Amino acid sequence: MVSMHGPDDEHDRNFATTLARGLSVLRAFRAGDDGLTNAQIAERTGLPKSTVSRLTFTLGRLGYLTRPQRNERYRPGPTLLALGHVAASSLSFLDVAQPMMQALADETGTLVLFAVRDRDKVALVRTWRPRHAASIWLEVGHRLPVGGSSSGLAILSATTGEEFAALLQDRPPEVADGSALADLRREGHGQLMANGYAVIRRELRHTANVSAVSVPFRSSRLAGPVSFSCGALDDVLPEARINEHVGRRLRETVQQLQGLIGQNASPAWTGTLDDEGGLA
Repeated sequence: MVSMHGPDDEHDRNFATTLARGLSVLRAFRAGDDGLTNAQIAERTGLPKSTVSRLTFTLGRLGYLTRPQRNERYRPGPTLLALGHVAASSLSFLDVAQPMMQALADETGTLVLFAVRDRDKVALVRTWRPRHAASIWLEVGHRLPVGGSSSGLAILSATTGEEFAALLQDRPPEVADGSALADLRREGHGQLMANGYAVIRRELRHTANVSAVSVPFRSSRLAGPVSFSCGALDDVLPEARINEHVGRRLRETVQQLQGLIGQNASPAWTGTLDDEGGLA
């Protein structure tokens, strides 16, 4: 189910609920979809089908969605695609990262992922599959829990105090073992300080048989940290291989990217933890 807004937003007089619902319809689409029906959108968003029908009709009239004649399935429309190209300019560093991350995927035999925070979760924005090895498959748009994935842990552990407070306002899902997100954030920050990469504990994983290692990254074009990760099934990416090779290579590749785009040489997690579990 796509989260439309936080539990307190509906009580904020400045919050436009109808707009939030329309955006939740757009966020329901995934890269692998061959269009979505109103019923499928309703299932993914948790909205009533009658509400979805009105929203998709309006979004279609405005060009954000398109639906071929005699076809019940909606697809992203030209207006939404144009808006996406504008938004992609904020991620221009991915053009520089492309050959580096593909080389890393080929070298390690893992799926390399780029993820950003999407309110209470992290969303995959780009993936690189190894050319000569089978790998796990996660499509662009797939969402992972902040406290149940290495991608989420890396982002969480590089947040400032202000960014961490904003994350908590979005009410992310509870950590699997019931611990506080601030405690997990401190644990991840300790990993970053010691190793330069973060790995979610096995018992906290959202997907039990998939192992991953992640490194946070900051761009002056983005508000908050993002992450690059290497992921694979446990037998391909055991903990020993992360610590002996893959974690180090991911860290070095992200550092190289920082240098190529002229970013500050300081790692994304540099700072001192404050009392609230964020970076001071």
